[in-house]
Amino acid sequence: MGKRAINGSDFAAMALLGADLLKRNAEKVNALNVFPVPDGDTGTNMNLTMTSGITELKKKPSADIGKAAEALSKGLLMGARGNSGVILSQLFRGFAKSLANHEQATAIEIAAALQHGVDLAYKAVVKPVEGTILTVAKEAARYAVQYARRNTEVPELMEEVYFRANEALQKTPEQLPVLKQVGVVDSGGQGLVYIYEGFVQYLSGAALDVDALASEAAPADVYVPQQHVEPSSAQAKLETLDIEFFYDMEFFIKRNVSGTPVASFDESAYKKALSKDGDSILVITDDDIIKVHVHSRKPGDVFNLSMQYGELTDIHILNMREQHRELLAEEGVVSEVNLAAAELLAGQAIDNRPAEHGFERAPYGMIAVALGDGVAELFRSSDVDIVLTGGQTMNPSTEDFVNAIESLSAEHIFIFPNNSNIILAAEQAIELTERAVTVIPTKTIPQGIAAVLAFKEDETPERNKEWMISAASMVVSGQVTKAVRDTTIDGVEISEGHYIGLKEKAIVTSEPDLLAACQALLTSMLEDEGDIVTILTGEGATEETTSALCSWISEHYAELEIDLQYGGQPLYPYVFAVE
Repeated sequence: MGKRAINGSDFAAMALLGADLLKRNAEKVNALNVFPVPDGDTGTNMNLTMTSGITELKKKPSADIGKAAEALSKGLLMGARGNSGVILSQLFRGFAKSLANHEQATAIEIAAALQHGVDLAYKAVVKPVEGTILTVAKEAARYAVQYARRNTEVPELMEEVYFRANEALQKTPEQLPVLKQVGVVDSGGQGLVYIYEGFVQYLSGAALDVDALASEAAPADVYVPQQHVEPSSAQAKLETLDIEFFYDMEFFIKRNVSGTPVASFDESAYKKALSKDGDSILVITDDDIIKVHVHSRKPGDVFNLSMQYGELTDIHILNMREQHRELLAEEGVVSEVNLAAAELLAGQAIDNRPAEHGFERAPYGMIAVALGDGVAELFRSSDVDIVLTGGQTMNPSTEDFVNAIESLSAEHIFIFPNNSNIILAAEQAIELTERAVTVIPTKTIPQGIAAVLAFKEDETPERNKEWMISAASMVVSGQVTKAVRDTTIDGVEISEGHYIGLKEKAIVTSEPDLLAACQALLTSMLEDEGDIVTILTGEGATEETTSALCSWISEHYAELEIDLQYGGQPLYPYVFAVE
């Protein structure tokens, strides 16, 4: 029997199967990473993003496709990680906006929604590149619009969408030479094809317990950063009673509950009311639902204030004083899932008490992303207020950035992503906060450090932005890691297990010996000379290799100053910066 329209339950089931298929094939998507380095994370990022969307969808099941799509979109938006995750969130954000207020959707409406998602995704990317997930989504949506004009069956439409998406995917190597060179299709596009395949599976009659939507979301295979805290240092500096607003509260306000009159919602006034006896305030409005995070001394007052705007759901409260006492006693690990609480407990966040309590906001605040305890400490010692644990393979989500932004009491906040795959998520966070935020598009740790050091407290945000971007552009970055497969890129023959040297994004050498790889990479980086070379030692670096490398630099580049620092970064034994 044909199906000429789908409702919210159908869409939710489609999304569940699509997410499940993506999750089961996440490592295959990771393996499509163009470069033979051990940090392919497209599948991981798309899986984590989709998992966040499904979690939200399970919290708010609806028979209306507009509401179901909106729930998925919201979860994807907040959980988006990496460029692929952000683009995926935008595809379904546009899809949801197109179907707002729809109980059902016909083939022609679904096709239009897919096209609207593509339009929004392209707008989100400053310089769209063809041969990527964008192209796969675009070609599938364009054909869907044409097909739906003469065919009204939704299952047949989605079969065509899946077929055309896969067809476009196979052509991506012809559009991106580097894909053809390595012999792979685009990883993000492959992830999207898996999602569409799951859609088709459901519409083709795949068994699925739709009632599972009402159950709690199963925990995903996610990376949860952990931060070790030494009570003798960070924790000892913070007295338990110094945690003034010690109830960490998070909940949703469900608006327009049937039969319940609710007051009109003024977000600015609501935030101001919360700030009278609270801090670390995060309020995200999304039509019929409001997400709230706040640290308060009086949770009852927060609830009384909030209840006039709707019904409270998904209430979570943490006593941070109790958590702090446990940490001091156990010398344990602080979970960073709740960033604001973790930063406060670790003594890293600046004082974010509101001005109403007599504390002025600082003129500037800084957030950086780093992987490796040594690298993180370098940023902290350069006056960065919050260091998000992350980097390649461990991208922070959009929500991580939003929480970090809201936890700082600063007039203007700068973010240093320090990875090209994190910039979009940081920029997307700006849309979800009212704070003044500037993303400095640093793509490497050396660029981030150079940018931070160029910051001047007594200058305007615009001038600081200019100087920091300029400082980052003056740095040549390099890193050494092990190859995970045999291939040839730009004339460089690469063997699995050999050490490869990357100058910015280009592979310039492959050597069986770590020291030889470092020497060849630095030779390439110093072609235009330099004044200072910074060496960040990571996991896999040895004292013997480091000593030999420094001696080699001194011998061949006598005028070059060496700045040797412990980085602690995984996967890359050595990271270099030449200025």
